[in-house]
Amino acid sequence: MTKPTVLVVDDEELLRWSLVEHLKGEGYDVAQGATGVDAIEQVRAVSPDLVLLDLKMPEMDGMTALRKLREEGFEVPVVVLTAHGGVDSAVEATRLGAADYLSKPFDLREISLVVEKAIDDDRLRQEVLYLRSRQRNGYGEFIGASKALTGIFSTLQRLEGVDAPTVLIQGESGTGKDVLARAIHANGPRKDRVFMEVDCAALPEQLIESELFGHEKGAFTDARTMKRGLIEVARGGVVFLDEIGEMSLGTQAKLLRALESRRFKRVGGVATLHMDAAVIAATNRDLKSEVKEGKFREDLYFRLHVIPLQVPALRERTEDIPLLIEHFLDRFNRQFGRKVTGLSAEAMQRLRAYPWPGNVRELRNVLERLVLLGDDGVIQAAHLPPEIRYAAQSRPSTIEGCPFVLPEVGVDLEEVDRGLLIQALQRTDGNQSAAARLLSISRYALRYRMEKYGLLQKGGPKG
Repeated sequence: MTKPTVLVVDDEELLRWSLVEHLKGEGYDVAQGATGVDAIEQVRAVSPDLVLLDLKMPEMDGMTALRKLREEGFEVPVVVLTAHGGVDSAVEATRLGAADYLSKPFDLREISLVVEKAIDDDRLRQEVLYLRSRQRNGYGEFIGASKALTGIFSTLQRLEGVDAPTVLIQGESGTGKDVLARAIHANGPRKDRVFMEVDCAALPEQLIESELFGHEKGAFTDARTMKRGLIEVARGGVVFLDEIGEMSLGTQAKLLRALESRRFKRVGGVATLHMDAAVIAATNRDLKSEVKEGKFREDLYFRLHVIPLQVPALRERTEDIPLLIEHFLDRFNRQFGRKVTGLSAEAMQRLRAYPWPGNVRELRNVLERLVLLGDDGVIQAAHLPPEIRYAAQSRPSTIEGCPFVLPEVGVDLEEVDRGLLIQALQRTDGNQSAAARLLSISRYALRYRMEKYGLLQKGGPKG
């Protein structure tokens, strides 16, 4: 288990040395600094579990440092150190969120007790917050509370006490399969060991086997040294195979043998190595259909399918969209230093009505752009991208054959026309004939609109 890290910040060099050595002897990792500026920089860099912070220091005092840490959103517990007679300042520090205070001079045994208690209290606080968050909003970082997720969450809770050798996560691209995999690892019996990830779609076919199982020196042309594979490196931990449907049949066969026998060999090797890694696989493909078409091994499919999880598309759990929006706004406000407070009712309605072909990933990207490029305050419907503002509503139109519902505030018809034209050209990589077919107009009519909206240029259409 990782040792807690304590940051000691005091301008008295002898006292600081004494505290550092004592805490090291107690089994803590220790960082140190001499000013309030050091405190802020070290918290950013080290992310300590506790800060011992002197209140009286040059350059920036402890009270100012504590205030700045809280303003930046750091919730690390702080125990303030104050000279005799400085109790009033210490009490003020506790109002700013300090966990406790100690008056100098103090007994080192007292330091041990206060540090241990503050760290334990903070762990308990974080656990309570986590459990409340999971109960309300999902499972770990996987956000949602819809009925469509009930079965998944029930399975995940059962997995917490089980060392499952294989889990298969299926779902469309962007649904959060990787987030779910990390949540399984973070709450399982292997949570204190490594989590190794490989994207099978991003690696050339000839490299996937070497990436997974490693290779011996000279196994192939570029194998100048021996390399350990992820399955070997992740001993005791978890290997996440993203987009396993892209894996070649040959590598599938070797993976199956490793899962069945819990043994494997490096590429070009003769020594048999023990496999002590759990495997979580994910895919956006329908593996059952892939098996029927001979593109995926049936025996491997059944071996992975011991614990299957089907992640629903975002359009199948639209009631989770407000939770996801709140989560992403909070994240991006912190990341970009913005103060976006929420969405107008109409903007929220438009986001819930949009079909989200890119799922949660697309929603995250839209909100990141809105927070980064927009103004503080409330996001209005007019701020949304055109494809969302004018998307088909979840309910059918009362006018037969029309896939859109006219918003009460009205629309700019030319803007809609131009937006659909650009989308058609982007979807067809600029192929005008194909774009015209998508819009059910002639190629002549398409070029007329392109010229009207300034989308014609040398070398092809703009946009």
